[in-house]
Amino acid sequence: MATREELHVSVYNPMDPDFAFTLGIEEEYQIIDPETRELRSYITQILEPGRTILREQIKPEMHQSIVEVGTRPCRTISEARAEISHLRGTIAGLAARHGLKIAAAGTHPFSSWMTQEIFDHERYHAVVGEMQDAALQLLIFGMHCHVGMPNNEVAIELMNVARYLGPHLLALSTSSPFWMGRNTGFKSYRSVVFSGFPRTGTPPSFNSAGEFERYIQLLISTGCIDNGKKIWWDLRPHPFFGTLEFRVCDIATRMEECLALAATMQALIVKFYTMFEENTTFRVYRRALINENKWRAQRYGLDSKLIDFGKRAEVETKALVHELVALVDDVVDMLGSRKEVEYLLKIADEGSSADRQLRVFAETGDLKAVVDNLIAETMEGVELLEHAV
Repeated sequence: MATREELHVSVYNPMDPDFAFTLGIEEEYQIIDPETRELRSYITQILEPGRTILREQIKPEMHQSIVEVGTRPCRTISEARAEISHLRGTIAGLAARHGLKIAAAGTHPFSSWMTQEIFDHERYHAVVGEMQDAALQLLIFGMHCHVGMPNNEVAIELMNVARYLGPHLLALSTSSPFWMGRNTGFKSYRSVVFSGFPRTGTPPSFNSAGEFERYIQLLISTGCIDNGKKIWWDLRPHPFFGTLEFRVCDIATRMEECLALAATMQALIVKFYTMFEENTTFRVYRRALINENKWRAQRYGLDSKLIDFGKRAEVETKALVHELVALVDDVVDMLGSRKEVEYLLKIADEGSSADRQLRVFAETGDLKAVVDNLIAETMEGVELLEHAV
C-alpha cells in the first residue's frame, strides 16, 4: 500500500496554481439526418472545419457517424460548463452547415451498425481486424471524465475505492434503452454492447502503482495490448494524461446532466483524498460484488435497488443518490460545484434520459419522436454558434 507521504497533496483549492484534481470531459455525439432521423456518416466533412475552430478538441471515432470532443483541463465545473456549452454549440453549428443535427444518447434508437461506415484510419482498421463484429457493433456513445492526479500511487488508491460507485453513476447516466429499433429492456444497452470487448467493466484492485504497471507490462510483453489505452475499464488510470478516467457513463443527453455527473466525479475524488488525509477510507470491495450492482444499474437504471454491501442489504437506488450527494457535501462548496452536484437529486426524482426516451415512445409509439426529443434536449441551455454555421 502507498505511504501517507506518497498520498499527500498540499492543496485542495481549485484556484491554487498547484491544484491537482483538475477536470476534463469527453463526449461522443451522434450525427443525425433530421429528415430520416437516422445516423449519418459525415464526420469527414465536419472534421476539417472543426479542427480549424476547435483544434485538438475534436476528433473522429471508429464510426463516421460519431464525433468526439473534449474539454481542456478545467479547475472548476464553471470552467467545464463554458467548455461543454461551446463544444456542443460549435459541433451543432458545424452539422447545421450540412443540414444535419447532433444528439447525445448512449445508443441510437433504431439505426443499424451494419450500415455504418468506418473512419479510414489504420488504428480503426486494426481494431476491426482484431475484434471483428464486436468492433463493428460498437455504435455506442459515452461520456468520459478525467480527474487530475498528483502521482500514480494516489491514482491507484483512489481507483480502488471510487470503482465501488461506478454503478451508481451509471444508473444516473443511463441513456441507451433502444438498440436497432427495439426496446431492449435495459436502461443502458451501451454497457451490454461494450462488454463484448476485452478488458472492460469494473477494474480489479491493486496494492500499488508498481503492481498495476507490472500488469500493464505483462499484457504488452505477451502481445495482448500495445499500450495502456487498450485497458477499457469503467475507471482507469490514463496512461498518458496523468488522470483517473471515469468511463462507466452513457453520454448524458442534457448538458446539465453531464455537468452534474462530472462535478460529482471530481467531488468524490477530492472527498476520498480528504479521507486518506484523515486516515479513514472506504472499504475496497471485490470486483465480483461491484459487478452485481453494475448489472442492476445497466438493467434497471434508477428504478430498482442496489446492494449496500456494508449493510448487506438492498437499498432503493434513488435513496443511494441522496446518500451520494450527502457524502460529498463538505467538499462541494470548496470546489464551487454544489448546484451541479445537487442536480443529481433532480435526476433521481424525474428519471434519466433513458426514462424520458421510454416515456416519449410510450406516448407516441414512434422512435423518430424519440430522436426528435433527444436532439432538442441535447441543445437545452446551449447556443448554436453561428461562427460554425
